[in-house]
Amino acid sequence: MKVQAAGDAHGQQRVRTEPVAVSLVLFASARQAAGTSQVQLRAGTVGEALELARTMFGSDFAAVADRSRIWVNGEAAGPETSLAAGDEVAVLPPVSGG
Repeated sequence: MKVQAAGDAHGQQRVRTEPVAVSLVLFASARQAAGTSQVQLRAGTVGEALELARTMFGSDFAAVADRSRIWVNGEAAGPETSLAAGDEVAVLPPVSGG
């Protein structure tokens, strides 16, 4: 089993092994494009989780995800952010209004 250390957005080290079970929570147009508000995935990084979701939900979801902000457990995250079991990955599309 491979073990890697990776830094999170705050420079803290998080140890990651194989992909872990996480919740992908979808809001607004991301939820509409996917047809669901939440899905359970197994991924090691945010990038892996989003790629799995793009494959599952198709091009409409991919277009929304590409312009969305991503948060892990309430903190901004990038594709390289490593995930731990039970993490919540949120997809927050841009909001427009009048």
